Amino acid sequence: MTRLKGPSSVAGERPGAEIYPTSSIGQSKEGIPTGRDVEWEPLVDYRRNDVSETTIHGAVAWASGGKIVHSFGGNVLCYGRSMMKPVMMKVFADELGKVLDPRQKAIACSSHNGDTEHVAAAQSILTESEWGLMQTPLDVPLVQFGRQVRRPRRWYHTCSGEHAAILRGCRLKNWERVGYTLPTHPMFDAYLGVLRRYLGEDWAPLAVARDGCGLPTVSNTVGELSVIFAGLAKERNEDWIWKAMTSYPDLVGGFNRLDSTIIKTGEGSVVAKEGADGLLGLSIVHPDYPDGLGVTIKIAHGWNSQATWYVARAVLGVLGFELRNPYPLHRQKAFIVPGVVPPHLLEKLETIPTWDEWDPDSDRWYYEVEMKSRPGDYGQKL
Repeated sequence: MTRLKGPSSVAGERPGAEIYPTSSIGQSKEGIPTGRDVEWEPLVDYRRNDVSETTIHGAVAWASGGKIVHSFGGNVLCYGRSMMKPVMMKVFADELGKVLDPRQKAIACSSHNGDTEHVAAAQSILTESEWGLMQTPLDVPLVQFGRQVRRPRRWYHTCSGEHAAILRGCRLKNWERVGYTLPTHPMFDAYLGVLRRYLGEDWAPLAVARDGCGLPTVSNTVGELSVIFAGLAKERNEDWIWKAMTSYPDLVGGFNRLDSTIIKTGEGSVVAKEGADGLLGLSIVHPDYPDGLGVTIKIAHGWNSQATWYVARAVLGVLGFELRNPYPLHRQKAFIVPGVVPPHLLEKLETIPTWDEWDPDSDRWYYEVEMKSRPGDYGQKL
């Protein structure tokens, strides 16, 4: 039976066809390197009895005092995504600081799991009559236990706290709230102004895109992201953002989330924020970096919480913070590539195990396996 195929709705001269790519292998835009053009480096590999089965590539950048102090994997260009929520809240720091309670401030900087406490905190930022202004996509909770929620709602979306805070901030600034997710809104221009405080008045993004939640997200290199996060640490006492995130880490992410776990580990000296597609930003207060330390980890293939966790444990470990290991691999062990930390910290890196002492050595037998030269030669070694 011959299947009839109608004309493509996006091909040739059909209306709207010009907005689509002309080739499935991709097109290059001048000045914007793609992931194929980047010299990604291996960050961690998973081995089974000494043989690497999985190698995770990415890029890491350390920055302090407005300068990159260590870079590994290239100064990759990416979108900051949800990693930048603490920075975006600086647009409304003065206004929201006067009206929000500590839990509301924490949820404003969050990418939460959608638990009951997350939804309640986000909803409390607005009056019920304002809920209809929310433009987060319909979603179900990011992580669910027990009874499963199947009916999507805007409040379950991981960015609902941020959106509610933006709407409250716009009202306090007397900005129009309709269209708050558009790059033409005053909020976006003010956000670019915040970024220029860290990156220089002449800085401009190479690209602006629509994030998963609908808000604009701008392109930055991993080095630029680290410079910004170093600034967060240096300015931690200038507004409420640092204190809110470190006081209520479980509202920033949720149960078993990497950023929430790191904030707890840091005991007030570290702010962490995950971003979609393999981003983790660390803002660190450390005596060796009086101007603040920012570290950005970007996984090349996108979201991989376990691999990011291993790299974060290594980075924080050499600085004196003991982040626990993630849940163990199955009959494999993880090994960190030395380049994720500056050369003078390599000796410390070697002392940080990527396995726990209760892990069984289950990727091999406890005796040497005798290899046969060919079938039938039993007992004869190669």
